[in-house]
Amino acid sequence: MGEPEVYVSLDIGSTSVKCIIGEVSDEAVHIIGVGNARSTGIRKGSIVDIDATVQSIKRAVDQAERMIGMSIHKVILGIPAAHVMLQDTKGVVAVVKNDENREITSDDVNRVLDAAQMMSLSPDREHINLVPRFYTVDSVSEIKDPRGMLGIRLEVDATMITTSKTVLHNVLRCVEKAGLDIQEIYLQPLAAGTFALTKDERNRGTTLIDIGGETTTIGVFKDDQLIHASVIPVGGENITKDLSLVLRTSTEQAEKIKLEYGHAYFNEASDNEVFDVPVIGADAKEQFSQRYISEIISMRLEELFELILDEFYRQNLSGLPGGVVLTGGVAKLEGIAQLARDCLQTRVRIAAPQYIGVRDPEYTSAVNLIRYAHADNQFYHKYEGDIQPSDMLLGTQQSMSQQEQVEYQQPASRDDYEETDHQPKEKFSDKVKKIFKGILD
Repeated sequence: MGEPEVYVSLDIGSTSVKCIIGEVSDEAVHIIGVGNARSTGIRKGSIVDIDATVQSIKRAVDQAERMIGMSIHKVILGIPAAHVMLQDTKGVVAVVKNDENREITSDDVNRVLDAAQMMSLSPDREHINLVPRFYTVDSVSEIKDPRGMLGIRLEVDATMITTSKTVLHNVLRCVEKAGLDIQEIYLQPLAAGTFALTKDERNRGTTLIDIGGETTTIGVFKDDQLIHASVIPVGGENITKDLSLVLRTSTEQAEKIKLEYGHAYFNEASDNEVFDVPVIGADAKEQFSQRYISEIISMRLEELFELILDEFYRQNLSGLPGGVVLTGGVAKLEGIAQLARDCLQTRVRIAAPQYIGVRDPEYTSAVNLIRYAHADNQFYHKYEGDIQPSDMLLGTQQSMSQQEQVEYQQPASRDDYEETDHQPKEKFSDKVKKIFKGILD
């Protein structure tokens, strides 16, 4: 059994920043560090204050570091679906060998993926992911992995994921200013849905709805591919604000009431469960029942589900046989699955990671970024050998005043994994540095 691989994910949300450290050994994931800090400087999924966002990232990273007694150096970054576009693309290359053995290797796969990325983009767009749908070797198509096959012509049909250059650069700037290097970038609904949904759900056609603090992300999978991603600017904070206004209490108190007593399904809420609410500007407290606040919560959620239905109709996505899977912080509200079934008229279930310390729907994206990065590494051999703990972490803290530093070794790219005569690919960290250089110039 080899050394465990260590991955660190960073999920920058509108209401919280989550940093998860995962150790992968023999395909089993162990969560060894968790950081969750209140997010400031982000509105509706977009960064509005660089310095405030940097401080939020640092707080989340610091919490995760304290759990394991090590310093984080590199992260797997999740990019939200706002401003994202999915475009079909195709790449074609010849399988050139010096002898009669025309076996397709990882180098050939890398070349055809590079060819697929040659699509021209508008100046305001930036490529973040290329997801192969299938490969074609000569006249044989629908191939998931062509390596080891014999052929003359290799093609790939893929989905290119792009986002706003401005949005991406602002996120990269925040991560850089927080003192972190970026190992890889993945679209959040792509990573989350790949593992939150079962293979059958991804094939049949299923919608993953991630209800966060200020936004709701929709990711639609069909034929085992992400076919649509969008964001609705409504989330759990809207419920909190409604409760704060109606109950005449502080936003902090309203959030606490929502989490402790909230129920999304009015018909099942209790009239007998009552609680005291401190009123702003008065020493007195008022009593309310769970049923009373359930009406407020359900009305806001019904509005959200109507907006989701509108998105389904606009994109011609209604009636997917796989139904809906809910996740995100709001998905832990009692009764939300029943309400979603009534509003969306489809099968609904709640998805949450099943790992100790993160068994909560709000950690779905952060945990699945780790799982997606590991699967990507296993399939494409992105890094030379295993990702050792020293790759992602700087060193173990022997005491509060002394820290052992471990020399950082930049991981190899996919081309470096195989011994070939071709020039190694540009490393992702070098691409990020070029982006910052372009901004400064």
